[in-house]
Amino acid sequence: MQTQELETRSAGRYAYFAAQDAAVKSYAASTHYTSQQKLNAERKKLVLEMAYYGQVHINYRKKFIALKVANTNVQNRKLLQELEQDFVVQNIARVVTPQGIVYRIPKN
Repeated sequence: MQTQELETRSAGRYAYFAAQDAAVKSYAASTHYTSQQKLNAERKKLVLEMAYYGQVHINYRKKFIALKVANTNVQNRKLLQELEQDFVVQNIARVVTPQGIVYRIPKN
């Protein structure tokens, strides 16, 4: 599986506005995806929530759908290993950031 590491900075006192801007951009980008692509992302989110403790957030981007895992503590290692093998076949990239792990589902 392809894994990247990104360096990000905190938004500081502008965090609220940065979160609002990200939500608006995600909604705008979500209109460019079909309902089948959205359903596929929702299914992957549910399986990731079974593999990790914590929440998984969906963020729609122009070129991919991002599934962000906030708490990276693994709950079910066997499920995660099988899931990541499927992600390799589906060309889904795994990006590690200080905030968590992001799985990128490319737009077809």
